[in-house]
Amino acid sequence: MRPVICGFILFVCLVIAASLSIWIGPVDFTSTQILEALKGEGGAEALYIIRHIRGPRTVLAILVGGGLALSGAVFQALLRNPLADPYILGISSGAATGAVLVLSLGLAVAQPWILPAAAFAGSLIAISIVLAVASTRSQRLDMRVLLLAGVVTGAFFSACISLILTLSNTPNIRSAVVWMMGSLAGTEWSTAIVVATYTLPCTIILIGLAKPLNLLAIGEETASYLGAKVEQVKLAAYIVASLMTAAGVAATGIIGFVGLIVPHGMRLLVGNDYRILLPLCFLSGGSFLTLADTISRILISPVEIPVGVVTALFGVPAFLWLLRRNMRTRLP
Repeated sequence: MRPVICGFILFVCLVIAASLSIWIGPVDFTSTQILEALKGEGGAEALYIIRHIRGPRTVLAILVGGGLALSGAVFQALLRNPLADPYILGISSGAATGAVLVLSLGLAVAQPWILPAAAFAGSLIAISIVLAVASTRSQRLDMRVLLLAGVVTGAFFSACISLILTLSNTPNIRSAVVWMMGSLAGTEWSTAIVVATYTLPCTIILIGLAKPLNLLAIGEETASYLGAKVEQVKLAAYIVASLMTAAGVAATGIIGFVGLIVPHGMRLLVGNDYRILLPLCFLSGGSFLTLADTISRILISPVEIPVGVVTALFGVPAFLWLLRRNMRTRLP
């Protein structure tokens, strides 16, 4: 499919997904009420629900979904591993450890901002550990060691989570488990703005690295010969993609499969040119998570399913289908 046509279709899909997210919910509104509320008019109930509950939640879903998909494509390019995603490098486990620790101590009840701050701090610790282990004395970043260090760091933080949960009481355990399944419930504009301050600049930087990433796909020696600053590109791409993932995880909890299946699906449509792939991954990832969040709210309403459960329920069959399709195309 031509990139321009694909980009237009994905943009339309994003607009439709955002419209459905604002329109559909436990409380029904007419299209007229929604338009009036978006303009700051209409009844107080519609104005509050649409502009202060569904509005920031929709924006956050777009930012986090787009960021996870984009960072997943970047990690797959850096590691040259189709199974790489934003969580394989221990970032999510570090965030979960910080969040679970705060929840087990009951600190999140007194100050709600402590929970995302602790999750973000845990992500930064995980990123620092992986980066320190994978950096050689010559300041080179060994991507094979980076992958192994990420897996081991994730396993270590998972053990820390198990220890904290073992020593916690039942209400705190439930809160921690719910957070780890991912949710956009209770999103405020302040949260969406904070995530935007990380996601949007990181998106611009990563898309700007698309050409060097194309060269890295050929091989590091060839990329260096063609003028790419290989080590600087690897370091910048890893740090920026990790920070974007950390911001998303801190705000919403662990939401899996977005960064894994979306890049694979986009590659089937537009190929491996990262100048095209990265922006389209952001659009499709935002659409996917926004639709998943809408489904999580209405599937068994009034009970809300964690959005991480919905992405897994749809993501696993989709990934298996993509994997099987890829195998068939490679058969002689």
